[in-house]
Amino acid sequence: MKRIALMGLMGLMGLMGLMGCSKSVSSEQQAMEAAQEYYEALQKGDYEFFLNGRIHMDSIPDSFREQLLVSFKQFMRQQEEAHQGVVSFTPSRVQMDSTLQVMQVFLMVNYADSTHEEIIVPMIEENGQWKMK
Repeated sequence: MKRIALMGLMGLMGLMGLMGCSKSVSSEQQAMEAAQEYYEALQKGDYEFFLNGRIHMDSIPDSFREQLLVSFKQFMRQQEEAHQGVVSFTPSRVQMDSTLQVMQVFLMVNYADSTHEEIIVPMIEENGQWKMK
């Protein structure tokens, strides 16, 4: 009797393990979520987080890093002047580009003046983390 109960318990544990695996997030979904997170940080003024979301940014000179941070701030200021600002960045689709070895994430930029624009954010997986190219 104990053997049957033990086998049943082991089977149940195995089934639960399989169910946990089935809920894994696809590479496409991971890349899409990462791109949205980086652009939402840009919208909120967290330019450091946005910059660190780009591939190989840990090895750039400090002077170049500062220039990039200033350019991000200027870009958002331009969006404010041209469109009354950005309301949101919404992912619309993702597509693997096997030739370039990148995941192309399509984000819809929704502006305060009710206009929209679709941008493509090339994403690369680096050490298990999705980064912008």
